[in-house]
Amino acid sequence: MLLAAQGFARARPSEVGTRQLRSAIERLGLLQLDSVNVYERSHYLPLQARLGGYDKTLLDRLVFGGGPRSAFTEYWAHEAAIIPVDDLPLWGWRMAEYRAKRHARADGWVHGGRRMLDWLRRELAARGPLAASEIEHEDRRRTGPWWGWDDVKLGLEYLFEWGEVATAGRTRFERRYGLPEQVLPTRVLDAPELPREAAIRELVRRSAIALGVGTANDLRDYYRLRAGDVRPAIASLVEAGELIPVAVDGWSAPAWRHRDARLPRRIDAAALLSPFDPLVWDRDRAHRHWDFHYRIEIYTPAAKRRYGYYSLPILLDESVVGRIDLKSDRRDQTLLVQSAWREESPAGLAADPARIAELVREAAAWQCLDAIRVAERGTLAAALRAHL
Repeated sequence: MLLAAQGFARARPSEVGTRQLRSAIERLGLLQLDSVNVYERSHYLPLQARLGGYDKTLLDRLVFGGGPRSAFTEYWAHEAAIIPVDDLPLWGWRMAEYRAKRHARADGWVHGGRRMLDWLRRELAARGPLAASEIEHEDRRRTGPWWGWDDVKLGLEYLFEWGEVATAGRTRFERRYGLPEQVLPTRVLDAPELPREAAIRELVRRSAIALGVGTANDLRDYYRLRAGDVRPAIASLVEAGELIPVAVDGWSAPAWRHRDARLPRRIDAAALLSPFDPLVWDRDRAHRHWDFHYRIEIYTPAAKRRYGYYSLPILLDESVVGRIDLKSDRRDQTLLVQSAWREESPAGLAADPARIAELVREAAAWQCLDAIRVAERGTLAAALRAHL
């Protein structure tokens, strides 16, 4: 039911264009952004997993074009994420909470940075939209706590949190910022402010549609809501008949099914998943669904990594059967399989090396890489090398 809700019950289209990409994003509700680019940036991967290979420049134009005609924008909807631009009014309550939280800290950056914030508002009004790198200021120095950001970048990010600026797209993955009236469509600017309770209820409803069935924590995590806010929203949706209480074998917590969720007879799927794909971004839920204990090891010292720097879960049909650590070597035009592992759980028995080899070939072709090289590391590596 989860896989069907996430789009894996549908046959891949013969050709992927803007319409298919837009429909897939709207089905998921969001695409999480992440800067790691060892194989491919995360937001490209969920669509490839569901649709097959596609022209990434089509997605770039669709979601990073910026301006009032863009169908998508960005906000902190899970982590930093691409969302439909018409969904932005659902986040007014979060913007207000972020603003209140930052201003409440007398010892925080905002307390001493009011002049910078006012200056940035004026600069964007006069010259925007702009990327942080395009803004010159005498106080530019890396003093901020976030990834060494300087005061200009910090100020822009705070204004973005509060909804006082919006994204105007990205260039080479660098976000551009503009005042809302510079970059958002009139229908979004003029949309009435949603009461907090109504907005959260709608977000919980969308979580249920995206997951098919889930616990209260599952419904909370999809849009990173608070447990205390989710409970009354669930009760309201149950009363309206949109959520149906269910019991799931092996789950200790109560669960709810969305009334439109489909239960297909079977799922025939094969995909390499991003670490930030909605199927697996909630590590506890992934463990509960598939007995799949998943952690990415980016911040783990190399000598202590078990599976690899950026291992991708391998989905075959209805199971996560393994994980594979890929790297795109652009200079040598080679896709590096740095490790490949069969799951130690019973699901690992279904890790068909021939099907996984085909997924690796598809990945190389999608990345426009000419060769594949498989390292010896991992319980699946030898069989995968033989099939490649």
